[in-house]
Amino acid sequence: MKVLLGLMWLLHWLPLPVLGRFGSAIGSLLFLLLKKRRHIALVNLRLCMPELSEAARVTLARQHFQSYSRSVWERAILWWAPEARLRRLIQVDPALPLAQIEAGPAILLCPHFVCLDVAGVAVMLESSLCSIYVQQKNKAFDEVLRQGRSRFRPVQLFSRKEGVKPILRAMRDHLPYFMLPDMDFGAKDAEFVPFFGIPAATLTAPGRIAAATGAAVIPVVATFLPGYAGWKVSFYPAWENFPGDDMAAAARRMNAFIEERVREAPAEYFWTHKRFKTRPPGEPSPYIQS
Repeated sequence: MKVLLGLMWLLHWLPLPVLGRFGSAIGSLLFLLLKKRRHIALVNLRLCMPELSEAARVTLARQHFQSYSRSVWERAILWWAPEARLRRLIQVDPALPLAQIEAGPAILLCPHFVCLDVAGVAVMLESSLCSIYVQQKNKAFDEVLRQGRSRFRPVQLFSRKEGVKPILRAMRDHLPYFMLPDMDFGAKDAEFVPFFGIPAATLTAPGRIAAATGAAVIPVVATFLPGYAGWKVSFYPAWENFPGDDMAAAARRMNAFIEERVREAPAEYFWTHKRFKTRPPGEPSPYIQS
């Protein structure tokens, strides 16, 4: 791993178009080699985009592998490039709503697009934050990842095992909570609500935390700019009347918003995650291979 990290450090000196194309090429190779992940991506695409032909879904899955690999290698720039270079490469439109964040509790709701680390950097160039962090198995990689995500501002990272209390305390201190809301963590604290028309175990935590703190829920999505020119980070207006009294309805609203964003950049959503692994009682996993 140290050799790989050393290679990434060397590659961060490359122009972004060169590094991005290198990452895309590696992604094309991984699409051929990682059969299990390719299967997961294709199952997800069959479920979520049945209107596409199988050939179109295979093409989209390959593009996803290219995008995901590219985003991993481009993290080298996020971790080691000077601030001035990052500000040139990250287009924030509209601007980070810093006044709204500083005025009171805020949840920055960031769906799992491959460039989500760029969204975190865009926030940390202007503000501290708190978030959930999963410790990496490799200590060297874990250290670099932590340092890379906190080199501009102090960041409070909490384990999922610690529960919600540390997050609530940090939010009371006006630290925005950078939340990744759209993975399948099981049926606990989740509701089965549609995602592309398929029942998906969806966390109700965004609604519950917003209700408990009165936080503004501000979606943020990071995507690639065309032509390997950098990244775009989009902050959306805070959701009005969220979550309301019905947490399942709030989860449906969140999933509908994410669906809209996925259709805008379908290759960049995290299709290799088993989004539908938790099923309603009696329903088999769609990922089982015959």
